[in-house]
Amino acid sequence: MQYRKDKYGAELSLLGFGCMRFTKKGSSIDIEKAEREIMTAYNAGVNYYDTAYVYGGSEAAVGEIFERNGIREKIKIATKLPQYLVGSRSALDKYFNEQLLRLRTDYIDYYLMHHLTDIAMWEKLKKVGVLEWIAEKKKSGAIRNIGFSYHGNTEGFLKILADYDWDICQIQYNYYDEYAQAGTAGLLAAAEKGVPVVIMEPLRGGKLVNLLPKSALDVMAESGRGWSPAEWSFRWLYNRPEVTVVLSGMNSVEMVNENCAVASSSAEIVFTESDFEVLRMVTQRIRESEKVGCTGCAYCMPCPRGVDIPGTFRCYNTMFIEGKRQGRFEYAQTVGLTKEPAFASLCIGCGKCETHCPQEISIREKLKEADRALRPIHYKIGIGVARKFMFRGSK
Repeated sequence: MQYRKDKYGAELSLLGFGCMRFTKKGSSIDIEKAEREIMTAYNAGVNYYDTAYVYGGSEAAVGEIFERNGIREKIKIATKLPQYLVGSRSALDKYFNEQLLRLRTDYIDYYLMHHLTDIAMWEKLKKVGVLEWIAEKKKSGAIRNIGFSYHGNTEGFLKILADYDWDICQIQYNYYDEYAQAGTAGLLAAAEKGVPVVIMEPLRGGKLVNLLPKSALDVMAESGRGWSPAEWSFRWLYNRPEVTVVLSGMNSVEMVNENCAVASSSAEIVFTESDFEVLRMVTQRIRESEKVGCTGCAYCMPCPRGVDIPGTFRCYNTMFIEGKRQGRFEYAQTVGLTKEPAFASLCIGCGKCETHCPQEISIREKLKEADRALRPIHYKIGIGVARKFMFRGSK
C-alpha cells in the first residue's frame, strides 16, 4: 500500500475505505460480510475508514468490527457531524457523544462538518459555538483533526477553506468532474494551504464503471493498458500529488483486492500524456449524450445576477447521461442549497455571458430550458422546504 502524509505527518493509506455502502441483510448491515471486507483491506494496508452519523448502521458496524479485531489503535476513523441537525451548543455534544458510543472509542481521528454547501452553514455553526467546542475537544484529545466535507460550488469551497485553519477536507472529484463542485481549483487551493484532501465519488457512485457508453469502453480497450474502467479512474487520481486519500465504497472482497492492488502499484506505473488523452476522449464520448455543449470553462462567469451557469448546464446534462433523478438531485444540492440560490430562473437576459462563451452557446435560451427540466413543481417545493430547514437561524 502507498501512503501519503496528513497535515501533521501521520501516514494515511492512499486508498481509503468508504463505509457508506455496506451490503444489507434485511434492513441491517451484513456485519459478517462487512468484517471480511474491512479486514481484507486492513491486512492489505488500508488504514483510513470513513463513515458518518447518517450512514444507517455504519458507525456501529465499524465500531464493532474494529473492537472485535483489536485494531482501533492501528487505524484512522473519519466520521462526520450532522451539521444540518445542529441548532444549539448542546446538540454538538449530543451527536458527538452518540458517535463515540457507536464507534466504541473515546476519540475521533478526523471529525468533519458533514455536507457543507455554502459558507452560511459554517457561519451558523459558529453562531452556536462550534469554534470553542472544537478547541475544547482538540485540547482534550477527543478530536485529533477537524475538517469538512463539501458539496457546493467552487466559490463556496474557497470561502470555507479560507475561513478556518482546517486539518483536512473532503471533496467529490474525478476525471469527469474536474470543474464541478470544489473542482481542480479547490483541490489546488487546499494543497497550497497545506490542507490534505480526501476524495469521495472517484467513480461517481459507480457510474464511471457501469454507465460508460460502449464507445468510451472501446477507447479504453484500444489504449492497450488493459485497465478496467475503475482502474483508469483511480490511477488518474493517484497521479495528483495534491490528493491524500481516495475513498472507495467497497462491498466485496474481490473489489477490495483489486483496488488495493491498484493503490499499491500507483508509484510504479506512470500516468502518461497518452493516458490523459484516453480519458479526454472517454469524457468526450460520455458528453455526446449531453444537451448543452458546456465544457465548464466558466468564461461566462460571474453572472451579474448570481446564476451558476456552468453548474446548471452540468446538472442538465447529467439528466441525459445518468438519469433525470440524478440531475435534479445534483441541481438541488449544488445550486439550490446555497445561502443565495443560483437558479437559472434568476437570469434577466442581459446576454453578457454569451459574449464570452468560447462554445457560442445560446446561454439565455438554454438556461430557461434547463431550469424547466431541473425544477418541476415538486422539486421546487422540496428545495424550498430543505432551504428553510438547512438555513434556519442564519441571516
